[in-house]
Order: sequence, then structure tokens, then C-alpha cells
Amino acid sequence: MSTAVLASLFSSRARVFTAAFLLRAVLLFYGVYQDSVSALKYTDIDYYVFTDAARAVARHSSPYDRATYRYTPLLAWILLPTTWNGLWFNFGKALFGLSDLVAGWLILTLLRTRGLSEKRALKYASVWLLNPMVANISTRGSSEGFLCVLVMALLWAFETRQITLSGVLLGLCVHLKIYPFIYGASMFWALPTDALPRPSASLFQTGRHFLNGDRIKLVLTSITTFTILNVFMYSLYGPPFLQHTFLHHLTRIDHRHNFSPYNTLLYLSSARSATTSSSLSPHRSLSFESLAFIPQLTLSTLLIPVSLAKTDLPSTLLAQTLAFVTFNKVCTSQYFLWYLIFLPLYLPRSSLVARPRLGLAVLALWVAGQAVWLQQGYALEFLGRSTFVPGLWLASLAFFAVNCWILGIVVQDVVAGVVVPATSAVNASGQNEEGKLVEKGPKRTKVEVDTRKENAVVHVNSQRRSLNSDPLDAG
Repeated sequence: MSTAVLASLFSSRARVFTAAFLLRAVLLFYGVYQDSVSALKYTDIDYYVFTDAARAVARHSSPYDRATYRYTPLLAWILLPTTWNGLWFNFGKALFGLSDLVAGWLILTLLRTRGLSEKRALKYASVWLLNPMVANISTRGSSEGFLCVLVMALLWAFETRQITLSGVLLGLCVHLKIYPFIYGASMFWALPTDALPRPSASLFQTGRHFLNGDRIKLVLTSITTFTILNVFMYSLYGPPFLQHTFLHHLTRIDHRHNFSPYNTLLYLSSARSATTSSSLSPHRSLSFESLAFIPQLTLSTLLIPVSLAKTDLPSTLLAQTLAFVTFNKVCTSQYFLWYLIFLPLYLPRSSLVARPRLGLAVLALWVAGQAVWLQQGYALEFLGRSTFVPGLWLASLAFFAVNCWILGIVVQDVVAGVVVPATSAVNASGQNEEGKLVEKGPKRTKVEVDTRKENAVVHVNSQRRSLNSDPLDAG
């Protein structure tokens, strides 16, 4: 019975998107009810910050008059309807929930362009659309779903080679949240390099061909968009805009609801900051957690893009974002949406689907890691128990280890060629768009090369035959 229901659900776009809409509508109305009868609010605390900032804008004041508003004024402007009283207060939640659906449509579009059948693409798009965690976070008032739409639009524009639009969207995304700047590294590297006129070209000629028109266009349009938005906002709100939107995140020491292993260190740093005399220098000395940017940015902006971007861009963006969030000194549940948005694009040819036991183990440990941490966090924040050490710290380390393991699986899948775009740019000779064999290795004899070419053709043809059949189709 359940199999027939699922088969019927995934046979139609209208049914999947209707189910996704109803899921969010039910959660939205339930949230309104819970907020009215319970001391434990469904609405995220950040949503109250957003709406307070919107009210400040409606009064022709600065959104930064609201303490802890650390976002671009654009968000407060977008949420101005929440100041119209009554049910309009929930306008932002509805907008973020609908943003999930638009992001899901873009995911579906990308999956179809990568060669998946409609039914199979709907199954993987439902990993986002019908994910209760995604729906819960958006309907509680987190703005991450809105950003995820722009990130998916950015990927779609880049995959369809609309470089100028890609640059504009990248600049807009980084203005809204800082972290999407890491995608610029992968997109810059993924763009094809012009062929050299001769093998013995000089370093200058090599650099000139590497910095081709598309790469220059991507950099210039993204920087220009980012600069125009920031200059405009600075002209309206002055230094508070820079401080709260960007500079604050370099020194933030948030420790609440923070899954990061740096949680306890940030708590101690915040305690020291609170007890520091105002007569002392406001500059804090270098602390261990301040070094978190080193492994985080080394992985997400250098090693992963250079190693993976030319193989499969969506999976590279997943790996980048997972590394950025995992190694970030502040890691809240909303940040999980940053990488979950790429999951449907990675899964179709991943080892997590090819090896169901591995996939179930990853899911179970990822959920269990959060559950253990949340149990310790609940005891700390609601029961008043001091669980920082060893409970909360060990739970953070365990969840960190699980995420590192998952990151290793994603990277290994891309490196090993398990994740290959459905529309792989491998021709009938087993060569890519640059005329090189897909698998590189030591110099071989002509017979060995011919054999490798034949094997490459067989491999690609096998992938194309299996595009519309995988373990998910068994149900």
C-alpha cells in the first residue's frame, strides 16, 4: 500500500509540490497555534529580530537600532509587510516556506538537465521538498530558505553558461550572507581554460589563457554587484551596516545552540569578555578559536575547489559547504540547510545510494549526533545543569567526527569518479572537452591507451543506460 502511494506521489510534479506546500502550510498554522498557547514558542528567536528590524525601518529608523540584527537591510525591507499587524506577522515565514518550493523547482530543473527521468528527478528533489527538517526551519522563520533559492539560481545560471547572471547572483548572495563567496573559487576554477597556442608557451601566455574572458567576466560582475549593494547600504546606514553585516562575524563568540567543538571555548571567551573592565583595551588577545578560519578556509576555498571543481560542480559545492559549516566556530541547525540544498544533486550517482547500508549508516549517525547534542543542550539551557564538560563537549566532538566522515565520503565519490554528471562531457573516444583521457596516469603504450579508451566508452555507455534505474526505483 505504502509503495503504491509513493509511486503515485512521484509520478506527478503537481502531487509532489502540493505535498510540499501542504507540509509547510500545516507547520505554519501549527506554529501560530503553539505560539498562542505555549511558553515554548515555535517561532525562531531570529524571526523576532527580523520583524523588529522591519518595524524600525517602517518608522524610518535604522534596522540596526534593533540589538543583535546582524544582516543586510535588504532582509528588513523584504519583511516590511510583517509590520501590518494581525496574521501579516507571519508573512516572512510564508515567504521562506514558498522559497523552499522555488528552490525545489530549480533542483528539479537541474536534475532533469543532468539526464534524470522525471520520476527519478522528483524522488531526489523530494529530499529537499519533503524534508521535514527543511520545512520546520523555514516555517519557524529562518531566512536560510530564501538564500537557498538564490544559491540554486546561481548554480543553474552557471550550469547553463550564463556567466554575467552568475556573477550578479554571486555578488547578491555574498551581500546577503558572507559564506557563498566560497562558491566563487569553484566556479572560477570550473570554467574551461583556453587552449594554449603551443606547448612551450611562456608563463605570461599561460596566465593570459587561464584568465580568459569568462573568468574575468565572472570576477568583475560579482565584485561590481557586491560593491554597488554595499556602497548603497553604507550611504544609508553608515558604519553600523559594515559592523553588523560583515565585521561582527569575524569576532562573534556565540555559544548558544552551537554544535561546533569550539562551543565551550566560545562560552569561556564570552565570560571573559563580560568581566573585562571597560578601562582595559577593547582588543582581545589572539585565542585558539580565532584560528578556526585556517582549516575552514583552506579546505573550502582552496583544496576542495582545486581538487574537485572540474569533475562535478554541484558535488564540489556540497563538499565546500559541508567543510565550511563543519569547521566553522559557530554551527547552528539553520546552517545545515546550506549544504542540504545540494544533496539532491549529489545523491543520484553517489555511493550513499549505490550502497544503501552506507547511506542508512550516514543518515542514522548524522541524526543521532544531533540528538545526543540536543539532549545535552536541553539539560544545560532548560534544566540548568552544567553540561559543558564532558557532556556537551564530547557530543560536539562526536558530531564533528560524523560530519568529517561524511565529507570524506563525498570527496572520495567525486575523486573516484563515482559522481559523474549525467550529461558527462566524455566523447566516444573516452576523452573530455579538452581532448584528454578522463583517467590520467603514467605514460602507456598504444595498446594500453586503446584499451583504456574502449573501457571509458563502455563505462560512459553503462552510466547512460543506468541513468533511470537505481536502488530507489526498487520501491
